[in-house]
Amino acid sequence: MVKKGNIFKTYEGKLIQSGFSSKTPGAIQSYEFEFSVVNDSIAHVLMNNSGNFFDLHYKEYKGSLPWRGYSEFIVDKIVSMKPGVK
Repeated sequence: MVKKGNIFKTYEGKLIQSGFSSKTPGAIQSYEFEFSVVNDSIAHVLMNNSGNFFDLHYKEYKGSLPWRGYSEFIVDKIVSMKPGVK
């Protein structure tokens, strides 16, 4: 999670999803889900628990707006959190 913005401050995050996919045959690539968070408390939980497994609820918009963040995916709820492998 990173806090970005000059006027409208939003949190921007990247989540690596389990499983692999690739557009080219024979190549392996993990899938990254890029999202924005407007709520400070959700962003702090995600930052403080980096490395854990999350199930997130998000809203998808047709485009991004400066006060919503850089992504069209806005995480608005943490459904569940499980400890990661250490």
